[in-house]
Amino acid sequence: MQTPLQISVRNVDDSDAARALVQKCVAKLEVFYSRIISCRVVVDAPQRFLAGTPVGYNVHVDIRVPGEEIVVRRQAHPELHTAIQEAFDAAGRRLQDYARRIRGDIKQSVTMSRGTVTQLFPFEGYGFLTSDDGREIYFHRHSVLDAAFEQLDVGSVVRFVEEVGVKGPQASTVTLAGISH
Repeated sequence: MQTPLQISVRNVDDSDAARALVQKCVAKLEVFYSRIISCRVVVDAPQRFLAGTPVGYNVHVDIRVPGEEIVVRRQAHPELHTAIQEAFDAAGRRLQDYARRIRGDIKQSVTMSRGTVTQLFPFEGYGFLTSDDGREIYFHRHSVLDAAFEQLDVGSVVRFVEEVGVKGPQASTVTLAGISH
């Protein structure tokens, strides 16, 4: 971590055991993602019984990572150590999701375009379609899902994902319109 851990305690008796648990949980977060810039933790007891004991403990975890801030605010829990662990479990899940997004492990949603088959060469195993915006796009029999290449005819309406090919735009994941996957 680039800046030291900040732990704030409000309306709670400050204990070494709670601070040690927070430090242990932060060290575990650094295993999930080693480029944490800073971490601030606030332990709070917003309500108390008449006898002075807390009703529940709130734990707020604020983690700065490159380009984002991960904030976890948990509902009150009657046990201090459980409240800390639950807050850091949630922070760990969010930090893992962030790390997966940064690495590119999470697929981005791809929108499928519509087009019409304009040329078809069944013996050669390829064809061309015209997209809704009027561009001609190549496709190969292996890019047609469910081995439906034989079902295609000139004029068939298809859905496809466009990608950059060696000789220009080409369609991948081609499917007849109306068939969902």
